[in-house]
Amino acid sequence: MSETENQQNSEQWERDLLSRLAFASLNEQRRARKWSTFFKLLLVGYIIVLTVLVAYPDISKVFSGEQSELFAEEAGHTALVELSGIISSDMEANADNIIRGLRKAFKHENTKGVILRINSPGGSPVQSGYINDEIMRLREEYPEMPFYVVITDICASGGYYIAAAGQEIYADKASVVGSIGVIMTGGFGFVNAIEKLGIERRVYAAGDNKAFLDPFSPEKEADVQHITNLLSNVHQQFIDVVKAGRGDRLNGEDEKLFSGLVWTGEQAVELGLIDGLGNTSYVAREKIGAEDIRDFTPRPDYLDRFTEQLGVSIASKLSKQLNLEQGLELQ
Repeated sequence: MSETENQQNSEQWERDLLSRLAFASLNEQRRARKWSTFFKLLLVGYIIVLTVLVAYPDISKVFSGEQSELFAEEAGHTALVELSGIISSDMEANADNIIRGLRKAFKHENTKGVILRINSPGGSPVQSGYINDEIMRLREEYPEMPFYVVITDICASGGYYIAAAGQEIYADKASVVGSIGVIMTGGFGFVNAIEKLGIERRVYAAGDNKAFLDPFSPEKEADVQHITNLLSNVHQQFIDVVKAGRGDRLNGEDEKLFSGLVWTGEQAVELGLIDGLGNTSYVAREKIGAEDIRDFTPRPDYLDRFTEQLGVSIASKLSKQLNLEQGLELQ
């Protein structure tokens, strides 16, 4: 092969290589533009969906299959409010939250009846009392509005304190119902322990009884009697609320009904603590006559839940450090 042919072949190879590199670069740019366009469209779509959900919160129910006012308002709906978990001012099942949902449920022009669905072991007697009082007020303000309570797994103590305000109460045959009593957790006594360890307890208080029930001091009969009377007073308030709500439907001796015992839903029917066996759908369909159910339970967003849980965690640790954990509970 001559020198001229070699030079021509070399130049041809270089041109082919440059051409391939150019096409490869062009294809890479095209792919990059395609992916860039795809992600931009995805971002725009996400923003549009988010905007629609914020502006029209009920639109999500259309795609989830839930009944909402978008399709069922002409026939009316059954309004549902959920009370789940421990009843406490620093938990989701607090009086302000539940009352807000109940007010909206009663007030809505297309509500044909309201169901309060309870799954709670109890909690604060004060929070429970707030909710019970508000239910009675709403029932008086809306006398034509049916109001039912449906129990799922458990409705004990403070939960039943609230349920007693219902026009009728329904539960599953295996639901746990009752626990009409009051308990105060006072910790443990460490008097002998600190004596053996040679620890001296120093408490400074203004007021003869300010440090009563101190776990590091000997228990005093007068202190025990005082706290027993206090618990009895709250217990009697609980009993009065149940009797006012259930009336002649109660079927059992007071010593048994109000002893703090719990029963199954099946047993609770016999005792008159509930009116029958049934779930939310049954009550909406058979009792209220509006099978479409709309949820009015106020639910915090994820950021609110995170900050709330953080605040509760900090407050709990502080209260333990300051020995502020004592309190009355309907459990």
